[in-house]
Amino acid sequence: MPANTTASSPKKKKGRRARLLVIVLVLALVAGVGYGTYWSISTVRASFPQTNGTVKLDGLSGPVEVRRDNYGIPQIYADSDEDLFRAQGFVQAQDRFWEMDVRRHMTAGRLSEMFGSGQVETDAFLRTLGWRQVAQKEYDTLLTPETKKYLQAYADGVNGYLKGREGKDLSVEYAALAFSNDYKPEKWTPVDSVAWLKAMAWDLRGNMQDEIDRSLLTSRLSDKQIKDLYPAYPYDRNKPIVAKGGIDPATGKFDPAAKPSGASGGGSGNSAADAAQGLNSQLSALSKTLDTIPALLGPSGNGIGSNSWVVSGAYTTTNKPMLANDPHLAPSLPSLWYQMGLHCRTVSATCQYDTAGYTFSGLPGVIIGHNQDIAWGFTNLGADVTDLYLEKLSGDRYQVGNEEKALKTRQEVIKVAGGSAKTITVRSTGHGPLVSDRSSELEQVGEKAPVPKAAPAPDRGAGYAVALQWTALQPGKSMDAVFELNRAKDFNSFRAAAKNFEVPSQNLVYADVKGNIGYQAPGRIPVRAEGDGTKPAPGWDPRYKWKRYIPFDELPYEYNPERGYIVTANQSVIDAKKYPYLLTKDYGYGARSQRINDLIESKIQGGGKISTEDMRTMQMDNSSEIAKLLTPYLLKIDVSDSYVREAQKLLEGWDYTQEPDSGAAAYFNGVWRNVLKLAFGNKLPKELRVEGECMSVRPADSSAPDDQLSERVRECGQRDTESAQPDGGDRWYEVVRRILEDEKNEWWQSPASRTDKATTTRDELLARAMEDARWELTAELGKDASSWSWGRLHQLTLKNQTLGTEGPGFLQFVLNRGPWNLGGGEAAVNATGWNAAGGYGVIWVPSMRMVVNVGDWDKSRWISLSGASGHAYSAHYTDQTDKWAKGELLDWAYGDAAVKAKTVDTLKLTP
Repeated sequence: MPANTTASSPKKKKGRRARLLVIVLVLALVAGVGYGTYWSISTVRASFPQTNGTVKLDGLSGPVEVRRDNYGIPQIYADSDEDLFRAQGFVQAQDRFWEMDVRRHMTAGRLSEMFGSGQVETDAFLRTLGWRQVAQKEYDTLLTPETKKYLQAYADGVNGYLKGREGKDLSVEYAALAFSNDYKPEKWTPVDSVAWLKAMAWDLRGNMQDEIDRSLLTSRLSDKQIKDLYPAYPYDRNKPIVAKGGIDPATGKFDPAAKPSGASGGGSGNSAADAAQGLNSQLSALSKTLDTIPALLGPSGNGIGSNSWVVSGAYTTTNKPMLANDPHLAPSLPSLWYQMGLHCRTVSATCQYDTAGYTFSGLPGVIIGHNQDIAWGFTNLGADVTDLYLEKLSGDRYQVGNEEKALKTRQEVIKVAGGSAKTITVRSTGHGPLVSDRSSELEQVGEKAPVPKAAPAPDRGAGYAVALQWTALQPGKSMDAVFELNRAKDFNSFRAAAKNFEVPSQNLVYADVKGNIGYQAPGRIPVRAEGDGTKPAPGWDPRYKWKRYIPFDELPYEYNPERGYIVTANQSVIDAKKYPYLLTKDYGYGARSQRINDLIESKIQGGGKISTEDMRTMQMDNSSEIAKLLTPYLLKIDVSDSYVREAQKLLEGWDYTQEPDSGAAAYFNGVWRNVLKLAFGNKLPKELRVEGECMSVRPADSSAPDDQLSERVRECGQRDTESAQPDGGDRWYEVVRRILEDEKNEWWQSPASRTDKATTTRDELLARAMEDARWELTAELGKDASSWSWGRLHQLTLKNQTLGTEGPGFLQFVLNRGPWNLGGGEAAVNATGWNAAGGYGVIWVPSMRMVVNVGDWDKSRWISLSGASGHAYSAHYTDQTDKWAKGELLDWAYGDAAVKAKTVDTLKLTP
């Protein structure tokens, strides 16, 4: 399909496009399926949700009204909490049941039941983690009766929609699936909803990939070189979230006004590092396994995350706080988010909610949004809540100190559509499940693993296994927190809700109608007795256990800070030297957060006040920090080749913004990608490089200089394109910044190729990168550099995450949309992320954007990546995407009168 560069027309065009899609789908299925079955338009339209009239829904205690606007966004009105959540389940199932069904099969490790033998390995890994088991324990033992009541009502609503429907009546995906197996959806259960929180926690689990990568790097890089690639956070330049405060010695609690007491920072982790050195094959295999797990929220890497900030009314045009949020997640179709309002007609003890915002299909309540009193937003805190442990096994036992303990085991049966069931054995130590069991490459482990220096290691025998300890594998109360947050009325009740939001650990920003703003860092974050979580720990050494979790009262927060605003964008929470606990060693490096800080401060210091439009404009800021840093050096390079010089001229006078039509942005990002490849990428071990990219390298055990090597070996990369290194995120900004003035730093040395001489200095490498980028972009965009544009390189295609990626070609054509030519980029505020090692395509996006006008709720604005519907032929499948790509926002009606004015369809649900 051609790139979408302009927004579609209003509703008239939506209807025409929907009709065309129906026709295309029918023709594709008739032509492509080849089963001799005739698919009529009525068959394709069978799953259209009813949005007008009256429908009976069992279990309701009174009538419920569902009002939808021109974009199909529903606002639900009820007289009891249970009716509200029962209707939410019904309505989300109307629009998104395929997505919900796939999601619950993923969280339970049951994808093979839908999609066959190709998903067995993924299911085996997910069964090993045991998400569903943990969710069941949460539901059975920890959640409040009230929460269980809401979850059951939601499930009843979903099942009310499923009653009497199957196959084509639910979605076209089920109709297509019926050609390969006889799968039929089961009833929805409350635990199906709770388990989704585990998927959220998995994708936001922190530094597990960094932990693996540091160990893999030891095969080719020295300790100093690895340290170069993981520089310390630049506190002198990029502000943390919390500017002041510490643990008050008198109360033992965090106090934003207290004088910092200093840091302990955790142990050194030396023995863990040494023990991990010989485990490259094991960790490489584990990394490959991680690549196969569906990343519903986004790929792992620096630069991904989210933006959220709140500005006090002292600095806004409304004299009330404004709050912005745009989570950066993997692009999917439909979007992960589902916009919705949940309104009690009269808020009372039996009907407590008047909330609107962004929900997850399959989960009751609102995740991000506002009620009548407060607004809130999320970004990923990035706390280190996972550790890999090396385990010494002896048969069915593992070593702890001087004794051996029995492994815990359980059997799991994986049913396979069209095939025989597979039984696996899940083994666990006291730290957690043995994730190494899920890879054939990990059966033979650690033959050369060195003995740790700080503590004696057991005889390696056949090697070490790898166990995962992760906070989300312990039952928690995050589901309680969702409902508590939805009905919070002030900062104290907001913090009380945050206390239960244990996993995933998020940065929570806050604003209320009384003019207050705030921030809370919640989460279950471990305190390590030894080690710092950056490399696998020796499981046999009891000193490396988790001692406890940081008490909630000692976690950082802010309330009405003097500066008048709070910015969270995955940067450091608080200066590590001023806080006694280690939250993580692997924050984002603050490129986005500092840009937002600078934009806000510029407006305030200029005497202006910040408007809704200003907040929106900040969200769309495309400025590139690395371009500001590197471009002056590129322009000083004396380029003799006129062909390369033509491209270099694009950078002259460039303002460093990455607009879709910018030729300078296209060329700079091409140069940046090649700088990274030459200076770093070609020197990394194959386990971190892009799969299929092969090159001749020095043998891993050789210490001879390049010009004295007698032979080189050919190695091919093994890493998925979305997680390969160097990814070009703001960690790499910091790496390059620290060597830029050192013209002869060893990282600037790059060996000769068939067409290029070796480089020994910064300027030689930059010149070579400029030349390589010229040729690469010529192949991608054409010879005429004046015709280049960033958007043509940096494209987004929205894909259905099941049949849209793995299904037959005709189904992919019908289910997927795009491409769109986008601006923005890696670690920009408008974070349309791309991986510099893998290419220029967009792999994570601002999955939604909202700007909340606190107290004047109907003047808030919002947008989603795609649309309300998960039905490929619906007018609301991608009806927000064109506007989203341009940075536009929709009106967000909240009050009864405003919602009525926007309503185009009304469905009445009756008992």
